[in-house]
Amino acid sequence: MFLIDTHAHLYADQFKADRHDMIMRSVEAKVERIYLPNIDHTSIEGMLALEEKYPAHCFATMGLHPCSVGKDFEKELYQIESWLEKRTFKAIGEMGTDLHWDKTYFEQQKEAFRIQAGWAKKYDLPLIIHCRKSTYETIALLKELQDGTLRGIFHCFGGSWEEAQEIIKLGFLMGIGGVVTYKNGGLKEVLPKIDMQHLVLETDAPYLTPEPHRGKRNESSYIPIIAQKVAEYKNLPLEEVMQKTTENALRLFEKA
Repeated sequence: MFLIDTHAHLYADQFKADRHDMIMRSVEAKVERIYLPNIDHTSIEGMLALEEKYPAHCFATMGLHPCSVGKDFEKELYQIESWLEKRTFKAIGEMGTDLHWDKTYFEQQKEAFRIQAGWAKKYDLPLIIHCRKSTYETIALLKELQDGTLRGIFHCFGGSWEEAQEIIKLGFLMGIGGVVTYKNGGLKEVLPKIDMQHLVLETDAPYLTPEPHRGKRNESSYIPIIAQKVAEYKNLPLEEVMQKTTENALRLFEKA
């Protein structure tokens, strides 16, 4: 039995000093598969180098993060598309919408979302969706595009039961990360209502570090902490949470 981190930016500069040791710690913690969401053209080289060095553990996805969508987003998307034509990736992402940092290019974010959803259909790949402060808008957008073939993860889910129901109806999973360990994370009341078949685990490393390490750099070896908190909130054995979330992730990314 092993665990999967469905979302970690292990190519980030924060891991420069101890990247190998950090990955080995993750494997020792039974986190044997780690999916690496792309950000934009600047992150591709580091992400692919990490996948090449650790082919049994690190798996690249390809997409354009909404916070990297600007007035020249078409150029970024052209580079993303060229990579999708060259080789196989595990998913389209990290993509989505973001109304937390800057609303200037929200219309462009939506257009980039539509284009990337089209690639998901073309290449039969799942979507890794970012929707910070924009879950409602993203659900509405996805409803327009869902033809029964789109699948994927709403990354860093921390929403309401009503939002969870809409995500489930759309056939998508919810990524549960370090926020589940926060006192005011809001998931204690929502998680018990969500069936395990709709959940996967993630870290978003180096960000959103779970308690008791909050304030420090996050890493994939902390996935067991997240799994334990999910087990606690759902009143389930830890082994069941491990098994179900791993099965869900493998079914999504590997069609296993």
